[in-house]
Amino acid sequence: MQELFIGVDVAKGWLDIHQPGAGARRIDNTPGAARSFAKACIKDGAWVIFEASGGYDRVLREALETANVPFSRVNPRQARDFARAMGVIGKTDRVDAWMLSELGARLRPAATEPLAAARRALQAQATRRRQLVAMRKQEATRLQQTADAEARADIRSLLVVLDRRIAKIEERMTALVAADPEMAVIDRRLRTIPGVGAVVAATLIAELPELGQLDRRRIASLVGLAPVARDSGKRSAPRAIAGGRPIVRTVLYIAALHASRWCQAFKEFRARLQTAGKPVKAALIATARKLLVTLNAMIATGTDYEPPEAA
Repeated sequence: MQELFIGVDVAKGWLDIHQPGAGARRIDNTPGAARSFAKACIKDGAWVIFEASGGYDRVLREALETANVPFSRVNPRQARDFARAMGVIGKTDRVDAWMLSELGARLRPAATEPLAAARRALQAQATRRRQLVAMRKQEATRLQQTADAEARADIRSLLVVLDRRIAKIEERMTALVAADPEMAVIDRRLRTIPGVGAVVAATLIAELPELGQLDRRRIASLVGLAPVARDSGKRSAPRAIAGGRPIVRTVLYIAALHASRWCQAFKEFRARLQTAGKPVKAALIATARKLLVTLNAMIATGTDYEPPEAA
């Protein structure tokens, strides 16, 4: 087990580094500086801990992956909760780097697996599609809110452009999946369940590489579909989901909605929950969790979906 954990706080223009025994330093967030840092980590036998930071950590991650440096890309909320538990209220880049180093030494988080180039490209296209879909939704809302003829004509023309761009991105996603043998097999298998289409399958492949590698409880917790208990004393609060990966959770919720309409097993499962008094949304979340667990088992065992036989 690695004993030297280096914390790195990522900003747009620089990286704050805390290395036990060597103190703090700052380097530029550039490919050259990141490569030099990765080489030094190899020499020292270090494990790097940093937060997911909305894309600013891309340069660091690629440098570490290229140099085969072990690293953990942790959830920012987990890092902040750890800092509070340590009694650290203040927040600066240098303090954050130190806390990440401490988090690594005390909690020893699991290593983040390198993302294959094909999956990284698919992830980029999936991200761009979500951005365009969000823009289309905004423009559709504006179309409903304005009565001016010229403004409405302009919005309609933009909606046409966005529809075309989204369709083009979806074609690229399909081509990327088809061009990679591993992703193509997973895609075909995932889509054997009614409700899982091309976009849902591609999103799962890009955003959930752990699919098929974890047990059902861990995969549900990772995505944020596991019920969380908040009991205290005599108070027993309703279970609720929390944390996880909202992008994956959203597509699974949509897939569960379709699966519960067109797949008999999921339709009966949802109906049974609603008949027992569960609210519609709670029943759909449970259906999404069941769908995720089923997909996870399919990838783990290398089998297609087979509807359960009627009793």
